[in-house]
Amino acid sequence: MAGGVKKPVNIFKLKNLNEPKGVFNWRLWFAVCSFGLLGAARGVDEGLINGAFNSKTFQASINYASYSETEQANIKANVSAMVQVGSIAGALIAFLVCDRIGRIWATRQLCLLWILGIAIFMGHGNSLGAVYAGRFVAGLGVGQTPVVGPVYIAEIAPASIRGLCTCIFTGCVYLGIVLAYFTNYGAQVNIGDHTPNRWLVPTSLHIIFAGLIFFLTFLQSESPRYLIKKGKYEEALKTMSRIRQLPPDHEYVVSEITAIRAAHEEEMEATMGSSWTGVLKEMFLIPNNAYRLYLALSVQILSQWSGAGSITLYAPDLFAILGIKGTNESLLVSGVFGIVKLVAALGCALFLVDVIGRKRALLLGITLQAIAVIYIAGFLTAVPELGVDDDYVLPSSEASASRGAIAMIYISGVGWALGWNSMQYLLTAELFPLRIRAVATSLAMTLHFANQYGNSRAVPVLLLATKLGGITPGGTFWFFSAVTILGGLWVWFFVPETGGRSLESMNRLFELPWYKIGRYGNDDADRIDVAIDEKQVDMLGGAAEHVDVVGEKRTSREV
Repeated sequence: MAGGVKKPVNIFKLKNLNEPKGVFNWRLWFAVCSFGLLGAARGVDEGLINGAFNSKTFQASINYASYSETEQANIKANVSAMVQVGSIAGALIAFLVCDRIGRIWATRQLCLLWILGIAIFMGHGNSLGAVYAGRFVAGLGVGQTPVVGPVYIAEIAPASIRGLCTCIFTGCVYLGIVLAYFTNYGAQVNIGDHTPNRWLVPTSLHIIFAGLIFFLTFLQSESPRYLIKKGKYEEALKTMSRIRQLPPDHEYVVSEITAIRAAHEEEMEATMGSSWTGVLKEMFLIPNNAYRLYLALSVQILSQWSGAGSITLYAPDLFAILGIKGTNESLLVSGVFGIVKLVAALGCALFLVDVIGRKRALLLGITLQAIAVIYIAGFLTAVPELGVDDDYVLPSSEASASRGAIAMIYISGVGWALGWNSMQYLLTAELFPLRIRAVATSLAMTLHFANQYGNSRAVPVLLLATKLGGITPGGTFWFFSAVTILGGLWVWFFVPETGGRSLESMNRLFELPWYKIGRYGNDDADRIDVAIDEKQVDMLGGAAEHVDVVGEKRTSREV
């Protein structure tokens, strides 16, 4: 407040941190959107591969009909999941690339790997082995995207809208899914399923996105936090000034750079050695960091096994199980499903994650997802023939329940977009201190893709009848229901609210004993903030502006 006039509250923010107006400028949004497009890598693949695989011309190219039903399920699972296998390796090496050559060059090399892998896949020459190899190489690039993209965005975004900015990455996951679903649908309707190599047309969407992102990197600046980590302080100041659209000597820019540098120097003083073993010791042996790593890893496990990722990947098959017959119809409703998730992701980014907070948005999403998967599980239990007996015809008396189950697929997508899918990237990107941010995020994303691989690899087999080694569609959804409920309880007890904090002040969330952090960590951190504010006001003799313990401007108030 200044002169007794209250500043308007921004409806997109959980906290009003009084940033200068120029901070929210076109250069910031251009950078956020450019790196947010990396999210489309996963979305494009998840949306395209099922439609491409179900193309008769693709199946003919790998002699799919010559295999048994169980072998076909395994081949489909392997082709779908091979990108996840490559992504495990890609995520594992992402921190090395990200910290050695920077966020910008890391993005360029992953785009080249992505294009190379898809080129091998598209020119596989009737070889199933080449299909696997191409998708593995593409995965090496795709696996780096959830490390490089969210880390860069979190490092350049102002604290008050960091959630919104990072969730643009999530929104682009669904943008990729929507475009992929409708590209499949358009190719099916306009080209037909008997045209040779029809599946190549939608698959080229991979190359379009990778090429666009590669070009956009030449219009962006390196992360100021990365530059400070490399000791390039003057360049970091100039870059931050450019991103914030403020002069280099502006108090906001100077205080932000000072805070980042002070926090990094504090980290370096507490280092357990400059080698990679020292970094690992800091992650696992410093209690604050260990708890953050526990949160980041647990999020990946619980989110992936809640089943929503598999619903996205195998949407046409699941809609067919629930009563949507015909290739065109299943592709169309899958496309609408992608739109629903995209709108939900944008709604979460704009009106929830920085407004009601990360934790509430996550719990709301999990609740919707739990309601949906429990209903679907109950319906498939009541009609056990669905998805098991290919000759079974759904009676008219079950039509209403079938439509309800189809609607619940959409609701589960909304819940996933509001909850787990946004938070698995956002929390991971913003929890960790600068020195270990890239390696910790890389480790979390490695687990992310390992679980995604296991999930996407297992689901086609789990959906089979018990006599074929599965647990039936009903049993599969009961499993998803149990994990979703468990995840909600875990979030309630263990996850703190991180909204509205600078990356450098995040440590205060973890001052309590580990078993109290999730329930009381944010309140405790706010009390520390208030105490620091009051103490500094007293020390400054009632000055109008004051800074926190690392020199970052926190508030501007009338005293």
